[in-house]
Formats: sequence, structure tokens, C-alpha cells
Amino acid sequence: MMNNVKDYCRKIYNAAYQDKLAEYGNGGAKNADKAEREAQKEAIKTSIIEGMRHFPNASAEEIWNCIYEIHVHRKSGIDDSQTIKNVISADQSWKKSSGHAFEEMVKMLANNSLKGTGIEILLQRDLNTILKAGELDNEPRDISWLKEQVKGNVFDLYAVIRDKGKMYCFGCLQCKTSIRDRVTRDREPSIHAMQSFFWSIAIVLDGKFLQLPKFIAMVNGGSNEFIENGWHGMYVFTDEKATDRIYHIDLDMDILKRHAVQASRQWLQQRQWFNKDWKADNN
Repeated sequence: MMNNVKDYCRKIYNAAYQDKLAEYGNGGAKNADKAEREAQKEAIKTSIIEGMRHFPNASAEEIWNCIYEIHVHRKSGIDDSQTIKNVISADQSWKKSSGHAFEEMVKMLANNSLKGTGIEILLQRDLNTILKAGELDNEPRDISWLKEQVKGNVFDLYAVIRDKGKMYCFGCLQCKTSIRDRVTRDREPSIHAMQSFFWSIAIVLDGKFLQLPKFIAMVNGGSNEFIENGWHGMYVFTDEKATDRIYHIDLDMDILKRHAVQASRQWLQQRQWFNKDWKADNN
């Protein structure tokens, strides 16, 4: 039966896709991208509705999965359901593992660079352990705020400074393999961190989207949409041109080290001035 469902849904999907695509005609690359998005949405929507009408005894989930395979086949050329499942499983595994691996890479490289400064970069789980043990010497409102961030998995890494026998958390770090990866959503918690007088930065592996004015403004501010800066700094491994609060870093993380030292000193000595406007001296 499911073969019949898939064959039927494929005909509906392809017809709806082509009909919607034809509405856009030829209008350049930008128009082609929009046409593709709208056509595939129309194809999915139409085929699930018609599939459920035509096969009332088949479960909606089974029909949906058939359409998913049809869609993947059109986009990739793969038509074997088991191969599709294997590829999806591998992709999900990559996304989960690669993100954590990047966080641990940043932690390792940063801490190698920060030796002798009293500063240490911690994974979220490490900070959680310290919070539960009551080993941070931040004021109570900081502790409460940090516990909320950990509970919500808001930040990936945290910066702590040991000073005069006490340990303080002064920074919140976001690690992204791509600046496009949830950047709009990540900007808001960064702003909240700065409003709470924490050093807030992002470390990015692939910064190619920082060539676009919108993404530059997300970091630096200065546009009608993004008036103010979204981070104290964004540090990028790809060789993007440094622009205001966007900095190029390499494996030695020398710039990050210098900025972390400046931030920790400012935080310890004049925290009341450590707001979104604070900017590291890059000289």
C-alpha cells in the first residue's frame, strides 16, 4: 500500500512544484531562490492534503514520511529510503558532535593562551558544577542570573578570573561554526548579558556572512535595524577583514587573550562602567 501512496504523492508533489515554479518565470538568481522556496512549500502542502484525502486508511505520519522521501529525492537524487535515513542520521550526529567539539576546541586553545593570567574558560557543565558547589564569589544577583543561563543552555562557555584567592565569573561566550547559525536569536541573550554587566563575546569558525552589511550591523550596530552593538566582540577564525568589534583570530588566540585580560581588569575594578559600550583596546 505504501508504494501506492508514495507513487501518488510523487505525482501530486511534482505537479504542484512545477505549477508554482512556473508562476515565477525567469527573474534572476534572487527570484529563483524565492521561487524554489515557494514551490517546494506548495508541493509539500498540496501532496500531504491530497495524500490524506486519497488514502484515508493510511496514517498521516506514513504519508508525511513518503513526501519527505520524495522531497529529499528531488533535492539530492537519492531515492532509497534506507540510504536517506542513514544520511540523515549521519548529519544529525555531525551537528550534535561537531558543535560540542568546536566548544571544546575553543576552550583548549583559549586556556593554552591564557596561562598565567588567572583567567580560565569553562564549559557550561564545568560552571554548573562550580555553582552547585558554591565556589563562585560573585554577588548573589550574579549567581542567580548565571544559574538561569545554565538552566536555559543560553551560553556555551564562560570566563572566570581568580583574584586574591577568590573566583569570579565575568564573561559569557557563544561558540558558532557559522555566524548564520541562529545569530539573530543569539544576539538577544548577548545583549542581556551586557545589560547585566558581563563580558559578552562570540567565537565563530566560518565568518563569510560577515561580509554582508546586515550581519556586520548585528555585531557593531549602526544601522536602522540594529542601532546598538550586539556583542562586546566577535572573534572569527576565517580571514575576514577586522571591522570595529569584529576581530580575526588564529590558533594562538592572542587577540582574545589581550581582550580577556582587559575585560577582567575592567570588570574587577570598574564594573559599573562595564556595559554594552565597553570596547577592548586593540593596540
